[in-house]
Amino acid sequence: MITAHFTHNTIISNTQEALALYEKSRWGEKKRGLVEYSLIEALSLVQDNKMQILSNSKPLTETNLLKKARKLDKRISIKLPVFQDLRKRGYIVKTALKFGAEFRVYDKGIKPGQDHAAWLLFPVKENEVLTWYDFAAKNRVATSTKKKLLLGIVDDESDVTYYQVEWFRP
Repeated sequence: MITAHFTHNTIISNTQEALALYEKSRWGEKKRGLVEYSLIEALSLVQDNKMQILSNSKPLTETNLLKKARKLDKRISIKLPVFQDLRKRGYIVKTALKFGAEFRVYDKGIKPGQDHAAWLLFPVKENEVLTWYDFAAKNRVATSTKKKLLLGIVDDESDVTYYQVEWFRP
């Protein structure tokens, strides 16, 4: 099990388990001999009993981590099922804020740094209103970064349905 520390809204670990998991399947980002986790990565690892997080030298419960996550990210309950589903299917999922999206998704067998992500992913709640302008903007961002648009639609049971969108030129 990975032991990590939560300080200043950052989750980090320097354990051999963290470094091994990073090398195997790119959980976290390697920085200066440490592995730094996004909030969603850490939450997912905690829920899978693969990580324990310490805050002020005390264990942070899954419930308390989820409360912190909800304060920092209002959309965490929509993003988490999509992230976990794709990870369980063998995809590497990373944040994509610099691309104007929630996540970038790497094709199976591809690690960040080896090649570019294949998709930009936008998690959307099933009953969320998405205008044609929003849809076109998301598609334009994906196209301009040479990626496919992937919408992850999350229903009330947290099941996810994916739609891949590409421009069609006859």
